[in-house]
Amino acid sequence: MTLGRGEHAQDEGHRRKPSAPPVRAKAPHGEDSLQWVTARLPADLVREIEAHATRTGTSRSNAIREALAVGMETIRGRDGIPAGRVEELVGALEGIRMTLDILGPPTLGTQRLLAHWAAREGSVKVSEDELLAEVRIAGADEWEQAVTEAERDLADASNRPRQRAES
Repeated sequence: MTLGRGEHAQDEGHRRKPSAPPVRAKAPHGEDSLQWVTARLPADLVREIEAHATRTGTSRSNAIREALAVGMETIRGRDGIPAGRVEELVGALEGIRMTLDILGPPTLGTQRLLAHWAAREGSVKVSEDELLAEVRIAGADEWEQAVTEAERDLADASNRPRQRAES
């Protein structure tokens, strides 16, 4: 990283005196002009940035710009979201996963048993495998319809407060 005025770098135990920054022509003010920024970073972060630059075939400077841009986008994206909210969401996702772990196997097992019993009793004129495939197709169609309706209801519910605020 670039060292600012008054900062000393240590290189294998030798001290270097800071040099005056090079004279640069002033860049035009605008969106496309770049500005110098000085920062002190931990060595492991610098190594990580350099490794990223090597992997992507870009310069360290471009890798730093990319990392800062992604970081700022992340910070903007979480504005207004309390830090505890992330843990709450992760907990909710873990709860959903546990629920699926509990409900998934019995649901699939029930389908398999029903297909087996129906085929064994001869009440259907197809094999057990064909019946199971049909049950799975029908279940997938029902699931897709339920998810679509739930997403539509969620979108409607989230639009209602905005519509009231705009009125």
